[in-house]
Amino acid sequence: MTPETRTRARRWLQQGALISLFLLPGCELRQAMYNQPRYKAMAASSFFPDGRSARNPVAGTIARGQLHLDKHFYEGKGDTGLATTLPMPLTVALLERGQQRFGIYCSPCHDRTGRGNGMIVQRGLKRPPSFHQDRVPGDAPGNGVNLKTVPVGYFFDVITNGFGVMPSYASRISPQDRWAIAAYVRTLQFSQDASFDQLPAEDQRQLQ
Repeated sequence: MTPETRTRARRWLQQGALISLFLLPGCELRQAMYNQPRYKAMAASSFFPDGRSARNPVAGTIARGQLHLDKHFYEGKGDTGLATTLPMPLTVALLERGQQRFGIYCSPCHDRTGRGNGMIVQRGLKRPPSFHQDRVPGDAPGNGVNLKTVPVGYFFDVITNGFGVMPSYASRISPQDRWAIAAYVRTLQFSQDASFDQLPAEDQRQLQ
């Protein structure tokens, strides 16, 4: 090995050692952060008087995106009770979305026509009330509620909170889609009660 080659090799070794001096502390710091003391979820703690490691949120804390100030949209309620109107414009797109969501979440019990003879009912579960029949006080189930005349917010409320054997779907259906379903239920009801004069001209010609 020539003197020039030995000098170049010595320089490379010195540079490599210098780089290592900068990199090693960073690796150690990263590993120390990874292995820092911490509690596992639901683990006990002797630090706090209640023996729990997790702390409750500060009173009044609201998670990002959870500030639901619009009672109409998020609760289906107005100033005097259940909302009687939709919190958004009634459009074909909204009804098509409602039809899609109804087919996924509601038709297994209510069937696609809303008469309460879905596949789950045919397998032996309790039959829900039909959306298309008048109800009289005392009729069960539903405590005498007439589903043909209840405010549209009633359907949103039932989807949100559940009713009878029906569970809450709030964790599975977004508020926007709950309103879409409620609007579509009204469309199903209208389809059974609409008079001939209320039908579009094209539909009237088909029936004639």
